[in-house]
Amino acid sequence: MARNGPKAAPGVPSLERGLLILEHLARRPEGQGISDIAAALRYPLNSVFRVTNTLLKHGYVERNPHSKKFLLTGKPWSLACGNGTNRSLMENALEPMRSLRDRLRETVVVSIIDRGEGLILEQVPGLHPFRFVCEAGTRQELHASASTKAILAFLPDAEREALLSRHAFRALTSRTLTRRAAFEGELSRVRRLGYATDRGEALEGVHCVAAPVRDRRGRAIAAITVTGPSQRMPEKDFGAIGRLVRECARRISGRFGFGLLEIPTGD
Repeated sequence: MARNGPKAAPGVPSLERGLLILEHLARRPEGQGISDIAAALRYPLNSVFRVTNTLLKHGYVERNPHSKKFLLTGKPWSLACGNGTNRSLMENALEPMRSLRDRLRETVVVSIIDRGEGLILEQVPGLHPFRFVCEAGTRQELHASASTKAILAFLPDAEREALLSRHAFRALTSRTLTRRAAFEGELSRVRRLGYATDRGEALEGVHCVAAPVRDRRGRAIAAITVTGPSQRMPEKDFGAIGRLVRECARRISGRFGFGLLEIPTGD
């Protein structure tokens, strides 16, 4: 009599559906509505409704208020970067970040966009006696940070629209961009140059230059940013700093399969 093979361990159907929905949305940065998700995965509509709303409640997805489509947030990335997984974002980023810090002597940070804000994941402190400290977990306004500009500029249009459509462009300093049209023009400039800048737009006297870390599809998944006082990082040096930050981000991007597309090289 033939022996029965080992029985498969019982699963949790709702958890399995949630994980598969996350994987499905990760392959569709433009987002999808409940009906499309249900059809693609062959799940009952009411089940997809419950699962997506649970994911929304806990910050793993967000919903475009206009199209009603669900989009993946940066929260899965923040978990991956904090759990020591092999070849995580942090493992790929830290060595190039240290090299950039040694070259410029200013603080270098890696950040993502999470739940409609910038989120700093880690820093490599500068080498000057007076340097800026950017603790992990610090959050940033979308419109007033070089890092969020760098990410937003290289997101799919629908994903960027979902983030900006409900964002309040409030003034933080006299240099903050407070009009959506002006900010969109700034993002066009970032796409042309391949790096973004912050000219004291979040804090007076603080300058930043950032470049996007991109995956194999060219979508921005994070940003590398150099930050320092305006006296040590004047605007006239932004071009030279931008080229170095862009190259650092390019090195990290290559570890995620980016390379078929080229980051713009104009200055």
